[in-house]
Amino acid sequence: MRARLTVVAVAAFVVVPSAFGGPPPVAAREYVVENASTGEVLAAKAPARRVPMASLTKLMTVLLTLEREPLSHVVTVAPGAASVGESSVNLVPGERLTVRDLVEAALIQSANDAADALAYDIGRGDEAAFVELMNARARTLGLRDTHFARPDGLDAFGQYSSARDLTLLARVLMHRAAVRAIVRERTETIAGGRVLHTWNDLLGTFPGLIGVKTGHTLGAGWCQVGAVRARGFTLYATVLGSPTRAQRNHDLAALLGWGLSRYRTLAVVQLRRIYARAELAYGRRPVGLVARRPLVRAVRVDRPLTERVVARTAVRLPVRAGQPLGVVKVFEGRKLLGARTLVAARSVARPGVTGRVGWYAGRTVHHFLGFFT
Repeated sequence: MRARLTVVAVAAFVVVPSAFGGPPPVAAREYVVENASTGEVLAAKAPARRVPMASLTKLMTVLLTLEREPLSHVVTVAPGAASVGESSVNLVPGERLTVRDLVEAALIQSANDAADALAYDIGRGDEAAFVELMNARARTLGLRDTHFARPDGLDAFGQYSSARDLTLLARVLMHRAAVRAIVRERTETIAGGRVLHTWNDLLGTFPGLIGVKTGHTLGAGWCQVGAVRARGFTLYATVLGSPTRAQRNHDLAALLGWGLSRYRTLAVVQLRRIYARAELAYGRRPVGLVARRPLVRAVRVDRPLTERVVARTAVRLPVRAGQPLGVVKVFEGRKLLGARTLVAARSVARPGVTGRVGWYAGRTVHHFLGFFT
């Protein structure tokens, strides 16, 4: 019997048969909901509109700092940083703190003086030089609707960004393990016995939330970039211009919850399932083809999945358990979610001479009797 390779199965299935619902109504003027694992935008409202960004500015301030100095680097607080006012940790001119302490103050408590202290340090005493670096980095990241005028996020002429750009900026910053650890903290103590308290009200209350940053000014309203870690993917939502702190929390939670509901994490290729059968010679029972390893993916509930099996429909003996005989591929639309090798589920030996002769003799008798009947 000759081995043959062919498409033996193409099947489509839908994860959940329910209808796909649109995003919830929110008061935020602009927002984006994005799957960071794929870059797919699930929902958006005016995502490229240029608006004030408040303390979400500090995402870029921290990114530039960590790209240039280690967390252990010691910063001497400049007078201009200590006098910035509004949200602060009451830094004193000439005081020395590590980059880690200042980053924690900037991200957890959104301290303007901490952000400015970092800017003066990286800019070698020139805050305007640091702002130039911010705008240059924005260009390299492809932040087309972003321009910085200050390192702290206070309202200023020429300071703006968009929900799309801020989501991308947050994703880039969250590639750093130190940042991921910091933005998950609700409280922290830094130099001078200063106790930091987060403005992120959803930390510890929204399951899976891992950050990222809040912001508020009169011009920007209440803003936040939130990130949730789910099984198999990370979801980001950015809301800008919510009218109150409570409404911002509601808007962000609603969008994150809706985004999570668009996915199910499941084994799209399963162990022990027989995906095809290969015929064997000498009257042996066909051998089942199973996946060598499972394939687990987070998939959209509103999109059908298609599995394509390409496998041998007939194989020569002997066959050993685990012998590769095909492949199964799973698609979401035209996108390949993954593939797994199909192997023989059991071993089948080739019969000896006596067994082969007996089989041929039986076949001859069968055909002979069939001729007369």
